[in-house]
Parts: sequence; C-alpha cells; structure tokens
Amino acid sequence: MEQLIISLLSGAAGGNIAGALMKDKSLGTLWNSVVGILGGGLGSTVLSAIGLLADSGIVGNIASSGVGGGILLFIVSLFKK
Repeated sequence: MEQLIISLLSGAAGGNIAGALMKDKSLGTLWNSVVGILGGGLGSTVLSAIGLLADSGIVGNIASSGVGGGILLFIVSLFKK
C-alpha cells in the first residue's frame, strides 16, 4: 500500500513538473495531477511487472512514477490538441 501511495504522489508531481516545463502541453494543475497520477501508477506497475523495479526501492519507484506521469501528460496533451 505504501508503494502505491508513493507512486500516485510521485506521478502527480511528475505530471505537474512536466506541465510547468512544457507550458504549451500543460492541461492545468488539476488535469496535470490527474494524468500524472494515472501515469505514475501505470509507470511503476509496468516497470515492476517486467522486473526493473525489483531492487531499486523507494527511489526507483519515485523516479519511475514521476517519469511515467510526465510521459503520459505529454501523450494526452498530443491527443487533446
């Protein structure tokens, strides 16, 4: 449960950071967070399933969730525009 909460919070942060860095792709704070949460959950789940997060612990989980949130925000913003 702790890992899931970390993934979701890191994803939200990653989505908002990506939105701040790519102003033209930003969906607003609320939607950056929502998409980031989804991306964070998906990112950590996929990497765990293929075995890339097995030994990395919390730092790896935070990194993968943040990146997953940012990537999903980028993808969603492409379809939105």
